[in-house]
Amino acid sequence: MEPQDFELTAPPTDGISGLAFNPSTGGGDFLAVSSWDQQIRIYEVQPSGNTVPKAAYSHEGPALCVTWNKDGTKIVSGGGDKAVRMMDMNTGQSTQVAAHDEPVKTVKFLDQGQDILATGSWDKTIKYWDLRQSRSVGTLQLPERVYSMDAVGDLLVAATADRNIALVNLQNPTVIFKQVISPLKWQTRVVSCFIDSKGYAIGSIEGRVGIQYIDPADEAKSFSFKCHRDEQKNIHAVNNISFHPTYGTFSTAGSDGTWSTWDKDSKQRLKSFANKGGPISTTAFNGNGTIFAYAVSYDWTKGYKFATPNQPQRVFLHATRDEDVKPKARR
Repeated sequence: MEPQDFELTAPPTDGISGLAFNPSTGGGDFLAVSSWDQQIRIYEVQPSGNTVPKAAYSHEGPALCVTWNKDGTKIVSGGGDKAVRMMDMNTGQSTQVAAHDEPVKTVKFLDQGQDILATGSWDKTIKYWDLRQSRSVGTLQLPERVYSMDAVGDLLVAATADRNIALVNLQNPTVIFKQVISPLKWQTRVVSCFIDSKGYAIGSIEGRVGIQYIDPADEAKSFSFKCHRDEQKNIHAVNNISFHPTYGTFSTAGSDGTWSTWDKDSKQRLKSFANKGGPISTTAFNGNGTIFAYAVSYDWTKGYKFATPNQPQRVFLHATRDEDVKPKARR
């Protein structure tokens, strides 16, 4: 029998938009949660699995995304208020550090420096910020609104409206080095980079994931597969894809209330987990991949009509087992 997952205490009061663990620096696990209730909440995750609320700060609109800097001392978030805010974990103070002309959908610290931040917005730009100087150091114009973004090493991938995918070499961050149309036929929900930066995974509203390689020599290895579909032929959105930080395997989570782990190299599902009773809106592995967090929360895939005000917002912590996340030998 599966061990019980631990539930987060004092969760958000509205839809959960983002989960982010601090980097693995040996100082324990902390989880940041962004929510449509305008709050960013930070929790300490104890070795027992219990969680303790540690800090919180607010946006002036829905909080849409959250991330940590490389040494785990700062949390950055973006919101519907068009602002990017940062909280210093040492002082507990939060300040606005950046802004866009429209809501900020995604934020990511880059490997190019300790405090170099990329922010993606519905204003059709990604902006780069040096937070030591509190100024923008570049802007990337995109064909459409940014829906999802990720970066590993020198690779940044941005997924926009109209199924555009922009690939950026961060040695030249204000230029798109390759723009492609998603291999999936329907709207993109999420994009996530391989841990070796050789490609990315993309998920759509149509219960499908694409595995895409960047190098033309590897393009033949790219493939797509169906997931998050039930026996009644209902098709559900893939809301999140998280890569295991050590093994490079990945999870998918969907509006059908299930999540699974996969090995892209052997093209196998590693493990499928039971339905959680509501859409899984977002997920994250901790810094060493021993904890997997997932949010059971309305994901807006069925629009405003199906958003019930009393729907519980829940976050669970799952202790990962090696056999569920470790790559399998190819068949």
